Amino acid sequence: MKLYPTLENRLPEGGLCHDVTTSDGLHLRAFSARQTHAKATLFILNGRAEYIERYFETINDMVKRGFAVVSFDWRGQGGSQRLLSDPMRGYVKSFKNYDRDLEAIIGLARRLDFPEPFYALAHSTGGNILLRALRDQNWFKRAVVSAPLLGLHFGKWPLPLVRILTLGAKLLGLSGSYLPGYGRGPMKRSEFPNNPLTSDRTRWNRDMTTLEAHPELGVGGATYGWLRAVMQSLDALHTWPKAQGPSCPTMIIMAGQDRVVSNFDTRRFVENTAGFSLLTIEDSRHEILMESNAIRSKFFAAFDAFMGLET
Repeated sequence: MKLYPTLENRLPEGGLCHDVTTSDGLHLRAFSARQTHAKATLFILNGRAEYIERYFETINDMVKRGFAVVSFDWRGQGGSQRLLSDPMRGYVKSFKNYDRDLEAIIGLARRLDFPEPFYALAHSTGGNILLRALRDQNWFKRAVVSAPLLGLHFGKWPLPLVRILTLGAKLLGLSGSYLPGYGRGPMKRSEFPNNPLTSDRTRWNRDMTTLEAHPELGVGGATYGWLRAVMQSLDALHTWPKAQGPSCPTMIIMAGQDRVVSNFDTRRFVENTAGFSLLTIEDSRHEILMESNAIRSKFFAAFDAFMGLET
C-alpha cells in the first residue's frame, strides 16, 4: 500500500502509509503524520467514496495547529481492500463493519504511541460512523462532524418504498447492484458545473488529477446493500436515548446548500438528542473542507473555537 501525492497535492511532512488489519481480517490503508511538538492526535474520518489524498490539505492545516494526525480509507474504497469483484461498486454489508475499521485505526495510533488526548474530525458517512462510536466508546476528548449522514434525499421515493426495495434486493441476491441513476464510476472533471459537492473548481480539479492518475482509488455509485446498511445505521442513531449525550463534547457543522445529506434529519437528530451543538455554514455545499477559502475559513473559525485552540 502506498500514497499518491501530486504536484498540486503534496504529501504532508512526515506522512507515512500503513497497512492495518481489522478484527475480521480486512486490510485498510492508513496514514499518519506526527511532528515532535504534537501534544494531541486528531483522527480524520472521510466520507463515502473518498480517499486519504483528498485530505492532504486539511491534514497540513491540522499539523500547523499542533496535532498529530491519523487518517485512513474505509473498507471498500480508496486504497483499502475492496469487498466485491467489481471494485467500483460502493458496498458494505453493515456499518458494524465500519465500526471495526475505526477500532483498528484507534489500535494503530496506540501501537505507534501517538499522543493523547485523541480528537476526531469526521465528514458525511464518516460522521455517521463517528456518532456510532460516540454513543458507546470513550476514545475522544472532543469531536467535530461535518455534514453528517443522518438522513438522505430520496426525492419522490417515499421512505417505506426505499425500505422495501433494499430488502427485496437482499432477498433476490442483488445487494451488490447499483442503485438506479448512480454512475458506474467516480465523478469526472467535466462534471464540475452544478456538482453537489463543492463550488471550488481548483480543489475539484486537484482531486480529479489524483483520480485520473490513480483511478483505482475511485468508487462509483452506491449499491442496494450500501443503502440498506445506511438505513439500519440511521435507525440506530435516531433511537439514541435523549438523555444520553455523546461520550465527549461534539459539534455538528451543516452545509447550508447540502444536496447529498438531509439537513432536516440532522436538525431533528440534534433536537431529539442531548449534548450536541449545531452550526450551519449557509453558503457551503456538501464537502465543506473542499470548498472555497472563504467557506473553509468559516469552518476553521468554528473548529478552533470549539477545540479551544489559539488563533
